Amino acid sequence: MQGRAVLVVEDEYLQAEDMVQALGEAGARVIGPFPIAASAIKAMRSETGIDAAVLDINLRGNDVFTLAWLLHENSTPFMFASGYDRKVLPEDYRDVPLLEKPFALEQLIGTPTKICDGKKPG
Repeated sequence: MQGRAVLVVEDEYLQAEDMVQALGEAGARVIGPFPIAASAIKAMRSETGIDAAVLDINLRGNDVFTLAWLLHENSTPFMFASGYDRKVLPEDYRDVPLLEKPFALEQLIGTPTKICDGKKPG
């Protein structure tokens, strides 16, 4: 993850802090965390060079799929990190990597690294 910019969108404070710390220790430049999609979209539009994104699916009762669509349109790889399972994802996102909470922070580091490198996680 060294030097890569990773957008973190997570509304659970402790989970977000753990993610930011783990990504930072792996050398990533973390953008966020953002607890709502609107803030992340605003940051995404002002930041250049976002290499990957980690998205919680449910942010304070709102889904993150508009942001996911924008990331896809910008060819920015992303993954979901959520307590939801794959069946809640819209059909277009069923192949997006998903870490189901709780997950090991090592998994969090490995998945964005793979998607940045254009590899399928797993």
